[in-house]
Amino acid sequence: MAYLSRNFSPEGRELDRLLRRSSDTNATVQDQVAQILNRVATEGDAALFALEEQFTKAKLASLSVSEEEFLEAEALVSASLKKALREAASNIRFFHEAQLPQGERLTVATGIELSRKIVPIQRVGLYVPGGTAPLISTTLMLGIPAQVAGCKDVVLCTPSDASGKVHPAILYAASMCSITKVFKLGGAQAIGAMAYGSESVPKVDKIFGPGNQYVTEAKKQVSASCCSIDMPAGPSEVMVVATLDADPGFVASDLLSQAEHGLDSQSMLVIVGDKEGGFAFLDRVEEQLSLQLKALDRQTFLLSSLAHSHAIVCPTLEQGAKVVNAYAPEHLIINTTDPSELEALVVNAGSIFLGPYSCESAGDYASGTNHTLPTAGWAHSTSGVSTDSFLKKITVQKLSKQGLSDLSETLVSLSEAERLTAHRNAVLIRLGGEI
Repeated sequence: MAYLSRNFSPEGRELDRLLRRSSDTNATVQDQVAQILNRVATEGDAALFALEEQFTKAKLASLSVSEEEFLEAEALVSASLKKALREAASNIRFFHEAQLPQGERLTVATGIELSRKIVPIQRVGLYVPGGTAPLISTTLMLGIPAQVAGCKDVVLCTPSDASGKVHPAILYAASMCSITKVFKLGGAQAIGAMAYGSESVPKVDKIFGPGNQYVTEAKKQVSASCCSIDMPAGPSEVMVVATLDADPGFVASDLLSQAEHGLDSQSMLVIVGDKEGGFAFLDRVEEQLSLQLKALDRQTFLLSSLAHSHAIVCPTLEQGAKVVNAYAPEHLIINTTDPSELEALVVNAGSIFLGPYSCESAGDYASGTNHTLPTAGWAHSTSGVSTDSFLKKITVQKLSKQGLSDLSETLVSLSEAERLTAHRNAVLIRLGGEI
């Protein structure tokens, strides 16, 4: 059985078709999300309780996680998982602390001092998916940089199960990041709660976190009206670039590790080689896919994702780079003879993994880089989450009278050219000139 479509050196519209994402938000989803957000904005907690019961079947007594629930969760997390979370957190913190910027301060001319003041965003909202795969690691990926940046108030939303319980490891990871305000909310209603605020949930200044198409659409809608977001992080994706000397088992495992995320995930393979050799290598990858699939759970997700994934054989490394940059993958794994050679040509990617042993799993969990990354082509213009995402830069300037005087001719000339005479007068009145 062939899991990936096979294509040789596609160009133009054919390449565009192959690189199209598997699911675009349709009008129905947009309307449903708009209705949910409107209910949350107008009805507050009443809507949140009702929506959680509708979608998760949980009849919640409270939206917030209690201290007792945090303690209970800690007791339920195994020692081995706690150890893994500590190691992951250590690496993530080390990398994100190194990202803290220093504000510039300089004198551009006599009497004109400029600087940038770097301050944390005061209140941030973090969304951690639960559902079929509770993303415990996302709690660290969002909570640690918020903590490193110095955000004053951190709110976390994650769905509960039908009994009203949040996954214990998510709560334990939240405690590791000193997050105490955790709410049992998922989907579009969680985004609405953080964007608008309710009787229980504080309104935040910026929302972070991945999610399904409903979460992503909700983030898009609130960002257009009232609340900043990190990025439209939708269904996850990977592009693996391999030369003919790569281990086909490694390649197959990378494709499958991404495909198991969800029904609409996408796993793309670019093979650098001639047509005959490229398709022969693809046959070996297909054999490995079939072999490894037999041992995996989540078959529905895996097969659905592979059904809209493609393999593309490119005769040259430059053509392979063209495909990569056109697709702008969330995750890019370069498993080639000389990975640095292709990396030098890549300008569009969320996160890059170099060499046969740099599996995406490392970045997803514990190497230290952040796994909250741009999807759906947003890597053309957007970076993944970092410490910088939780900071603001405020420009500061201080002019002496001499500094203003020296600059006044330029200021007057430009303000008059733009016919903004009040701007001109603000300069002249300080220097005793006629207005």
